[in-house]
This record gives sequence, structure tokens and C-alpha cells, in this order.
Amino acid sequence: MIRIKRSLFPILLLCSALTQAQSKFNGNFEVLDSTGNPEGWNLRIKTQSPYIVKLDSTIKLQGKYAISITDSAGADYGGINFKINKRFKGKQLMLVGNLKTQNVTGGFAGIWMRTDGINGKSVGYENSENQALTGTNDWKEFMIQLPYDGREIVAINVGAVLAGKGTVWVDSLRLYLDEKPIDEAREQQANIYQALKDTVLNQNSGIDAIPLTPSTQKNLSLLGEVWGFLKYHHPAVANGDYNWDAELFRVLPEVLSCRTDIQVSQVMEKWVDKLGKVPPCADCKTQPSLATIAVRPDYGSLFKNKIFSKTLSAKLDYILKNTNITTNYYVGGLINIRNSSFLHENKYADKKYPDAGLRLLALYRYWSMIQYFCPNRELTTEKWSTILPAFIPQVIKADNEHTYVKAMVKLIASIHDSHAFIESEVREQDLGRYRLPFDAGFVGDQLIVTSSLKETFDLTKNLTRGDIITAINGEEVQSLINKYLPITPASNHGTALRDMTSVYLRRGIDSTFNLQIIRNNVPMTVVQQGLEISKVNDVYLQSHKPAYQLINTGIGYVYCGAYKNTMLDSIKTKFKDTKGIIVDMRGYPVDEMERTFVAYFKPDSSIFAKFTGRSISNPGMFTYEESAKTGIKTTDYYKGKVVVLVNENSQSNSEFVTMALQSAPNTTVIGSSSAGADGNVTPISLPGAITTWYSGLGVYYPDGTNAQRVGVKINKVVRPTIDGILTGKDEVLEEAKKLILINK
Repeated sequence: MIRIKRSLFPILLLCSALTQAQSKFNGNFEVLDSTGNPEGWNLRIKTQSPYIVKLDSTIKLQGKYAISITDSAGADYGGINFKINKRFKGKQLMLVGNLKTQNVTGGFAGIWMRTDGINGKSVGYENSENQALTGTNDWKEFMIQLPYDGREIVAINVGAVLAGKGTVWVDSLRLYLDEKPIDEAREQQANIYQALKDTVLNQNSGIDAIPLTPSTQKNLSLLGEVWGFLKYHHPAVANGDYNWDAELFRVLPEVLSCRTDIQVSQVMEKWVDKLGKVPPCADCKTQPSLATIAVRPDYGSLFKNKIFSKTLSAKLDYILKNTNITTNYYVGGLINIRNSSFLHENKYADKKYPDAGLRLLALYRYWSMIQYFCPNRELTTEKWSTILPAFIPQVIKADNEHTYVKAMVKLIASIHDSHAFIESEVREQDLGRYRLPFDAGFVGDQLIVTSSLKETFDLTKNLTRGDIITAINGEEVQSLINKYLPITPASNHGTALRDMTSVYLRRGIDSTFNLQIIRNNVPMTVVQQGLEISKVNDVYLQSHKPAYQLINTGIGYVYCGAYKNTMLDSIKTKFKDTKGIIVDMRGYPVDEMERTFVAYFKPDSSIFAKFTGRSISNPGMFTYEESAKTGIKTTDYYKGKVVVLVNENSQSNSEFVTMALQSAPNTTVIGSSSAGADGNVTPISLPGAITTWYSGLGVYYPDGTNAQRVGVKINKVVRPTIDGILTGKDEVLEEAKKLILINK
């Protein structure tokens, strides 16, 4: 992903619940409450092993006080926060603050800001981590920004944080909205949406069963297309005048009672008329230039079916041509924000097994969100418009919560996106709470054990590195691959095998696994005990890759999973005289790398990726917008060879950083296909307490190549072998060394 801004401090996403809103932003800490603490400030955002946070009247920038934060034994970070429970009218938040540090090591000191949405979840997050304030420094000023939308955001949280050791002093924090102090910002009253008043069907649809015939299935497919189209195109729905779930449940019985195509058309036309006339829009036909269009809208069979009357088709066409929506009750984010969020979606979380109407709603909701707001919709293997009719029987015939969740997992897997994570209690029950206590991966289609257990275990009774697993509990591995591929959300085959291994193959309801294996060319049976998932990590042999080191003569090595920006100066010094540097992206970066780290390898600034933006006014259209640049004009850059290592574990931000490195001269990428899942993730809530995500931001190379599904561009394919795993040889790394040492 383009980094959903990664926080080193998960608690910051939860910490502000106890802080009360204040009438004034007390950014100078001058106003004290009855306990002698700065009014409105929470000085303990982490209650366990808290850092020492106190008011300081000796070291300060201005006024009487500053706040100091000092590390405490056993803790990893500490900080302060101020919460504002108000809505405002504006578009851009800016937090400015001054920091002074003493001996800050092993982390950084910074300011942070978070916005919360109507559903209590984080809408935006930013901190000054990329400015990396470490060591001892006199007062320095920092600034961070976040987009703002008062329709979507109900609370603003700001503060300062210290990660690692040392002390930071904080003073003179100023919060602005559109360059005006937050205390002068115009408050925005929460809209009184009519949709929120319609609560009759908020618990269930009242439709327990839906009899399926070929005719009914055809009608339900058209109903889903109309429901999704109107949800995102009709101004009355976009204004929040209708509870659109409830409207579906009201029209659904009428559609089910229809016996002819004419009746179906009449019911739907009456439904459209109920929403009122859409005002004509003179400039709504304006289309972006062809060169900027990445993905065009797709309306399925909406405008080419033979069931709708000419008058209904004309009304739908009129709505399409006169859509002039700039905000939508069901879609969050300002009109110019690239990624979407979905608002006011009832989760129906208390219904593990939703009724038939709710199950159909789950399909309609998910299909429509992907149809109109997924930038990679056209990359699905099956044309997305065909998915809706294909899944109607599966969700309707689901006879319990388990078959329902399985149907939804299969639906989610059909977008072929490794960002399509799934959270569901029912699914967790189905998967089981036991896992085989070793790592395994595929070499080709052979499942190979890639880690051994700790020496305290009896290895004669357990699997060891290099064992080939041919069957699990009586099912051959190849059969299991075929079984689980359709229900594994993954961008490509390599990533599907990666995820299948941990989600399905090494997990079960029973703690005992009967395994058929081949060891040293000898087939054998092993009965392996699984462990409860919470205890599995305790038995792994830990392998800690160093963040950076010299390997061989004249070769530097950097591992993205341990690298931190504070190490860059040391890396420059240590690798100054090397012939080349290997950058291992077979993991997920723990720190931002696409800016300062990548700039180390570039003589100038250049574009390495471009993004697509979605459209609220023209749902389904994605156009090329902002581009990503990295580097500065300099002669002091690394001039040796750079070899980047990738495989199926290179996902999201790893792929983004790899694309950035590819904009540098002398860069070669080797390995095997990366995960093919880039772009910030967008969450979706579905009936039955299911939460899932998808890649909500389109990310392309400057030449228009989309790395989604296929992965980053690779110069040389190098894959591990079974012999390499047996001997502990990293064949991809060895090939990188050869490429650097060869005289070319």
C-alpha cells in the first residue's frame, strides 16, 4: 500500500476516548485544571509502563510551561493528546509544534494528529516521524497536515510522542483549519439526515426466504444493479433522504411477486419515480481527456437489458447524464480525495446468520462498492458484472451462518486482491484454533517446510526444514490447492499459495494433523501436534535479519523489515566504498523508505508512480491524478549497483518502495512475483459482522503499467529451490551478490 500512514504506536488510534472536548485549544499548556495539569490534555496515552510526562516550568519555549516526556524502563513509547469533539467547516488541518530533545535514541520525537469518523474509526492519521527528530536538539518547529471533511469527521486528536529513549519537551502547539486557528473555525452542525430517522428495518429485512427460479434470479440481478446505481447516482439518495437498505427491503417483495417482465419494469420505474425528478445539469456531460482516463464506468446490463421499458431506461439514462453529486451520504471523503471510505453502512453485527433479505443486501452492497469505487475492478479474472448474478443463488441458499460466510469469502476472493483481508468470528471458528508449529512455503506446487522447531522439541517426531508435505489429513496437497484457491483472496497465484498455507493448510479444528511427507527421498507419515494459535510463535526458531551489514567484500545489505530512517547516515558511511548494495524487500518496511532512503540512490528528483482518483460525481470513473516523486538534485548520491530482492512477501508498501528504487539508475530487481497489491486499503462492513478491505487507490508506473495483480517489474527471475531450503542457502541473495561483483 502507499502506506496507510503507519504508526509505531497503535494506542494512538484508540487513546483519546477519555479526553473531554474543550472550548479553547490549550496548545501552550498555560491553562491548568483543578489538579494542576494542563486543561484538556491527556498526559498518559499509554497506561501500561507509561513514560514520565509532566509539566515543566524550567525548560520552555514561551509562557510559563512546557510538557516533558521521558522514557521509562520497560515501555516503548509515551505521549500526550488533546481531543476536540466538534465538527467544523473546512478542508485542511495543520498542526504546528515546537520540540526540544535530549539524547533521543532508538526511535524519534514528534507531533501527531488523527481524525475520527462517525463510526468511531480513524479517518486520517499523520505524524512527523519522517522528519526523524533524534539525538539532542534545541527548539525546532514541525508541521503536519491532514485533509478534513466535517460531514465525515466528528473528532480531532492532536499531540506529541516520544518513542525510544531520551527526553522531549513540547511547547507552542498550534492547530489550524484552512490556515485559521481552530478556535476561530466555524462549527458545522451535524446534518439531520432523513435516512437516520428511518429505523423500522434496522434490525432485519423481514424477508426470511426467497424462492429462486431462473426468472427470479434474473430479476434480482437487475434489482441489484438498479439499487447500486441509484445509491451512488441519484441526488436524493446521496443527500441522505433515504435509508437505502430499508428501501431495498420495501421494494424487494414487490419484485419477487412479479410474474412478467412488464411488471418488473413497472415496479422499478415506480421506485425510481419515488425519488423525485433530478434537476437538469448543463455541464454534466463534460468528460476528462482520454489521456487521463485509467478506468471507465461499467453499468453491467443496466442499459442493455430487454426487460426495462423504454421509459424506465430513459429515466435511468437521464439520471446518469445529469448526475451532479459532489458529496454522498454513503461515500466519505472530499471530492478531490483519491481513496474512498463508506459511511452510514449498518453492520447488522448482531446477526451472525442474517435473514435472506440481509444476505442479498450483503451481496448488493459489496458488488456495488467494487463496481463504482474499486480502481482495479477491470483486473478481475471474471468480468465483475457477471459476479452479481453468479452469487445470488449462493447467498440466498446459504442455510446457516457458516455457509453464508463461506459464500461471502468466495465473493471477496473473486476480486483477486491480496489486500482483501477478512474479519469474521464465524470464519475464525470454521478455520479452527490450532496451527502447525512450523513455517512452510511452496516451491512450485510443492509444499516445503521452511523452518524447524526449537531444539527443546523432539525433532524425530516433528517436521524439519526441507520436508516435502504431500498430503494433510488424507487429502493430497494438490487437491487442497484446487479446493482453497477459489476462497483465497489473493492477487496472483504465488500470493494465493502464500496465504493458503497459513490460513487453511496449517490450520485446523483438531489439534492432531496426519501428514504424508517426503524426507531425503523417503515417503513417511508424521503425526504432528498443532498448537493453539496464540502459542505458535513461542516455538519458532527466530531468525532476525540485521537492518544493514557488509556482506562479502564490497557489498552492502539493507533489510526493509528492520531499517529505520535514523540509520541512513550510518549506512552512507559504512557503504561508502562498496561496489553495490542489496536492498531486501522480501518483507514489510518498518519505516518510511520511499523518500530519504531512495533519494540516497538518485542524482535528481523524478516521478516513480502515478495514482488514480475516484469520482463521486461520476462513480466508476478513475483518472490519473497526482504523481509520486522522490529524490533531490545532488551529486552526493550512491553510484554503485543496487539490486532489489522481491518475492510473494513483497506486498503493498514493499512494492511501492521497490517502484521508487526502480526510478534510480543502476537498479536491478530480481526474485519472483511480488504480491501485486498496492494502494491504500478501504474497509467495507457487511451484514453478519463481516469486515473486509480492498485496494482503494490505483497505483501505476509512470508509463501506465499497473502492478496490481502481476506485481512489480522484475529484471531477472530467481526462485528458491528445495536444495537451497535444505542447506539454508538464500539463492536469491547469492544471485544478487553475483550481479554486483560481475564486471559490467
